[in-house]
Amino acid sequence: MTAATSLIPGLDDMVRNGSPERLAEVGRRIAALFLQDAGHLSTRHVEFFDGLLVNLVPHADLKERAELAERLSLLGNAPRNLVGQMARDNEILIAGPLLRRSIAIDETLLLEIARAKGQDHLLAMSERPQLSPDLTDVIIGRGDRDVVRRAAGNAGARFSDRGYAELVRRAGSDGVLTLAVGQRPDLSDQHLRALLAGALDVVRHRLFDIAKPARQAAIRQAISELSGVSDHFESHRDFVPAQRAIIALHAAGHLNEAALIGFAKAFNYEESVVALAALSGVAIATLDRLFSGDRHDPILIVGKFIGLEWATVRALLLLRLGPHRVPAAADLENARVNFARLMPSTAERVVTFWKSRRTA
Repeated sequence: MTAATSLIPGLDDMVRNGSPERLAEVGRRIAALFLQDAGHLSTRHVEFFDGLLVNLVPHADLKERAELAERLSLLGNAPRNLVGQMARDNEILIAGPLLRRSIAIDETLLLEIARAKGQDHLLAMSERPQLSPDLTDVIIGRGDRDVVRRAAGNAGARFSDRGYAELVRRAGSDGVLTLAVGQRPDLSDQHLRALLAGALDVVRHRLFDIAKPARQAAIRQAISELSGVSDHFESHRDFVPAQRAIIALHAAGHLNEAALIGFAKAFNYEESVVALAALSGVAIATLDRLFSGDRHDPILIVGKFIGLEWATVRALLLLRLGPHRVPAAADLENARVNFARLMPSTAERVVTFWKSRRTA
């Protein structure tokens, strides 16, 4: 029993022998008294209340304890032992408010809870105004998808080099996490490249759209290098004859999807690229670079932007591989699914980016 209980006559015996209902009532009254005067209490008086409440509050019902936790979470001089007791509670309605914002919880206790408790506690903790690298190492090491996303989007969180490496690894299968990590101002260029290397082209260009101007230059450079549209790309193809043919086709009113799929099925690469350029407004050189890359995404994107049918997109994918390579059925099916899921608005944003590179 704490020394503080002996300062109130009969309280020591009540804590030992009183009914839970009676203890809850006494705790309610003492908590109300503390909250009423908390702003004027000295450290010694706060410790006195702490010694009382830590034995009485556990007897209150869930609703009362949750309400008390909310109020204590806003106090800079909240009783530290009581706060620690409630922050360790398995019930997130009690622990949550304190883990989110209480400054009465020190780093040692936060690390203890982060290593021992479940996802609800980690999620609440990931919303704190400040998170140290040691703490985020534990949070992203143990956290599920929602926890990691929340921590990555927390402007007050700091991450170690190891922590960023783990975020980049997990972002490889999570586009939402990629966007959150990619916008962080303290993300190094090395981690940015690794992040974009594991992302789909759609996600890369979406990140460029939403990033701050100061960040866009680094993202643009990384995207260019990773997507095969580097400014150092050199094509040895002659597109002039194909341009003449497509201009004539357009003048005759026959430049359409049927003509495009015909070029693709005949493996007429130059005519296909020039036709796509005419239909999409993307520069021939840009499309040539994109087609020469190692990903299907650019073809899916430009196809969705123009409004092509899957059969035409499929023919373009086979054209990119060449007449002597047979793609795996699973690869084509994955491409079909991704094409079906791709939003026209997303494709439009990416194509706009490609066109902006030409202007730049």
